[in-house]
Amino acid sequence: MKTASVAEIQSQFSDFLESSAGGPIVVTRNGKPVAVLVGVEDEDEIERLLMAYSPRMRAICDLSRQQIAEGKGISHEQFWAGVEARDASEPRDKSPAKPV
Repeated sequence: MKTASVAEIQSQFSDFLESSAGGPIVVTRNGKPVAVLVGVEDEDEIERLLMAYSPRMRAICDLSRQQIAEGKGISHEQFWAGVEARDASEPRDKSPAKPV
């Protein structure tokens, strides 16, 4: 894993952006890590990264894990049976998606 100081990042930002495609770069200030520069390939990857660090998403996942541990979850089969039942009952719109 590559490490660089804030001063190095500031003076050679473009070079570090290119390097981040090969793996994360830990940014340090006074020798202590303060950030990570991570290269991304597409918008889906950006969304996954943002979701991974979302406090709200983390709270939802923590609650879900707690409920499963308490036996309040449903099986994989039950979940997909519910999805299929919902899909079968909803009329399908065959028109092309409209841009947002």
